[in-house]
Amino acid sequence: MAATMQTTIMMKHHTKCGLTKQGQRFLTSIVTAPSSQTLITKFVTSSSKAVALTTLNHLLSSSSPTTTHPHLSSLALPLYMKITEMQWFSWNSKLVSSVIALLYKQGQITEAESLISETVSTMCSKERDLVSFYCNLIMAVAKVKSMSGFSSTYTRLNELLYNSSSTFVRKRAYESMVGGLCVMGQPHEAKRLITDTEHLGLKPSLFEFRSLVEGYGRAGLFDEMLQSVSQMEDSGFALDTISSNMVLSSYGLHNELSQMVFWLRKIKTLDIALSVRTYNSVLNSCQTLTQSLQDLKSVPVSLDALISVLRDDEALLVQELTETRVLNEVITWDTSESKLDLHGMHLSTSYLILLLWKEELRLRFSDEQYEVPAEITVVCGVGKHSSVRGDSPVKAMVREVLLRAKSPLRIDRKNTGCFIAKGKSVVDWLC
Repeated sequence: MAATMQTTIMMKHHTKCGLTKQGQRFLTSIVTAPSSQTLITKFVTSSSKAVALTTLNHLLSSSSPTTTHPHLSSLALPLYMKITEMQWFSWNSKLVSSVIALLYKQGQITEAESLISETVSTMCSKERDLVSFYCNLIMAVAKVKSMSGFSSTYTRLNELLYNSSSTFVRKRAYESMVGGLCVMGQPHEAKRLITDTEHLGLKPSLFEFRSLVEGYGRAGLFDEMLQSVSQMEDSGFALDTISSNMVLSSYGLHNELSQMVFWLRKIKTLDIALSVRTYNSVLNSCQTLTQSLQDLKSVPVSLDALISVLRDDEALLVQELTETRVLNEVITWDTSESKLDLHGMHLSTSYLILLLWKEELRLRFSDEQYEVPAEITVVCGVGKHSSVRGDSPVKAMVREVLLRAKSPLRIDRKNTGCFIAKGKSVVDWLC
């Protein structure tokens, strides 16, 4: 089950790595360097483990801002090879899979196959290690949409699926093949695989059903998506927050906002909890909202003002998200401090939560069961996980909204990732 969840995470998200200043200097200097290998060696040997790996992950990330110098991604392989020579290095199949996937994406098929062969011969002496490597690899190559890399890895997993005597190995191969097909935009083939392997005693788990839901949804095949939801429920897996978020995200991808409104109302009727990821999925689909956040000088600073400028379906979606249960997860409250934590939220979600937080504070300040805390804090972070470390769009938005709303909260001198004020001054501001 742990392996399944790790695979799900790999499918859903590629972590954005905040590049350190040391890493930035290295990439800047190497652009015009006559010998990149010399600089790579100097950089890795003089850097900490965290700095070296963060820089490598930055090059591997599909969202990294390397468009100014696209050839920088070609440094990933020599940087990785140098890192593997360090005493502190610990082999990781996910990391090497990401390197191989990038090689496939760049058309360096020979280099990719060579690294695969080396990995299999030196690190995968046990069948469980082998299947784990190929499972990570198929997700990595599927993410970059490399047909050659996917086909090759799929063939290797298929051999393990039919030839291994280990139930664990066969199940891991099966789930990753289904998941990989869905990521590649081939949900019909994934469903056919599920049917064709029934004679092996393999039954789809929650992971396979979620893969089908997401695969069909991203392809815009909504009837098949909802059919997969029904089959999941018929197999004993209750509709939950994660599966609901996949449906919402799929509708949003195809701008089906009215269906998102319907689905939000349905899951709330079923008492399925919303999550921060629900907000991210829904609000990223509201183009008027996301466009307004590009001009922070004029973005509305109250919930009513925001709803008034949104289009019909967008306004309905925002209204559906104005519930306090998610707020309760991100707000802590005691006599010494009340804290709003915006970590994990996309910009549009942070913005809406900030507006909802203001309204929630008004309600709590007028309720005798809530004692006014000594301090009020908004935590937005300093941009460690932004594409450029220290450059936080969320922090910039919070600063502008609080400033234009004439809030007493100011950046904390002890922690620049927080805004802070005395509780009494916040009461005076809001009430």
